[in-house]
Amino acid sequence: MAEINFDDFLKVDVRVGTVTRAEIFPEARKPAIKLWIDFGDEIGLRKTSAQITAHYTPEALVGRQVMAVVNFPPRQIGPFMSEVLVLGLPDESGEIVLIGPDQAVKRGGRMH
Repeated sequence: MAEINFDDFLKVDVRVGTVTRAEIFPEARKPAIKLWIDFGDEIGLRKTSAQITAHYTPEALVGRQVMAVVNFPPRQIGPFMSEVLVLGLPDESGEIVLIGPDQAVKRGGRMH
């Protein structure tokens, strides 16, 4: 594994946001959910899609706080523009489990 220095780490802007809207992404090649995430006043509302249908429904995601990289360039995914990369970890079968705080925190807070 290649080592990085602290300045490299600081280049990755990981923030917490609250999912305000979620819906199935029927045009995706693999089952996915479109997410609209509110990162507070500084960053605002950003959207993304994630292959998280094994553990989540759109209804269960609304109101949930998630962690995401907010400084990647936008990426076109079919007819949908993804603006952030939501973060997760694979479970034992490789399905993604989202990362988020275990207590409510202010939207837009940066990971330390």
